[in-house]
Amino acid sequence: MDRRGFIKSAVGAGLLAGMPAGCNSQLAKKSVCGQRKATLKLSCQEIRFGGKDPLAEKVAKLENWGAAAIELTGKDLPNRVKEIKDAIKGTNIKVSAVCVGYKGSIISDDVEARKNAAESIKEILAAAGELGATGLIVVPAFKKETKLDCWDARGVLVEQLQELGDYAAKQGTRIILEPLNRKEAIFLRLLADAAAICRDVNNMGVAMMGDFYHMNLEETSDMGAFLSAGKYLHHVHLASALRNLPGQDERSFIDGFRGLKMIGYQDYCSLECHIKGEADVEIPKSLRFLEEQWRQATI
Repeated sequence: MDRRGFIKSAVGAGLLAGMPAGCNSQLAKKSVCGQRKATLKLSCQEIRFGGKDPLAEKVAKLENWGAAAIELTGKDLPNRVKEIKDAIKGTNIKVSAVCVGYKGSIISDDVEARKNAAESIKEILAAAGELGATGLIVVPAFKKETKLDCWDARGVLVEQLQELGDYAAKQGTRIILEPLNRKEAIFLRLLADAAAICRDVNNMGVAMMGDFYHMNLEETSDMGAFLSAGKYLHHVHLASALRNLPGQDERSFIDGFRGLKMIGYQDYCSLECHIKGEADVEIPKSLRFLEEQWRQATI
């Protein structure tokens, strides 16, 4: 058995062993004991469409393809609230999450830069809350954005998140921490680490996410990673091993979807990837592929 297989088996055995008596037989009907049955709500980033279609046309396409939501860029979001509300009005499409768009890093070694990043994040959070978004995706620092070591960076982040989490909660939304792979970030690469930070902050306005592309490079098990995230997981990014649309290479999502079902995941899974071919042709094909992978992810 390879390392991934061993981890999957160990995690599954540990999860079942920790359940109350009589719970195991119910696993196929529900998720982990006491959790709601998971649901697949597919979304797509607005920037993944080809051409310069108006937002309303992108929303209409997503609804026609059976998606549940659209993920927005945080850049200039406060000035786009009316446009976005008008685009989704009268449709079944929601705003899943808002992806970055703020200025700087909240764990910069420069105190003034941290303050500026926090203020920029607050502006986007206010707009995200007004739009009903699950949260604003925040990467604490990309490579070269901080000189702090991981220990000091974690302390600064936990401190920053107390205030930002309170602000996000007041707006009816969240900060969503995103772990990246080691090529893109030194700090925060594993879902378990993000979950531990959320636990230490202990703020309803602070959550985390997982990205299948980064997870493929950093995690030993997709299922195990989502189980380690547990209740703190409130967004998922979908991409293949080559960061293409799901279904455009060999990357399987079944193991990860099985983990999402086990934790009773209720939020969105959003396409964040490159597209080989025409978006209008390939995106709906990818959505159907993901629906089939979800069906195959039995527990």
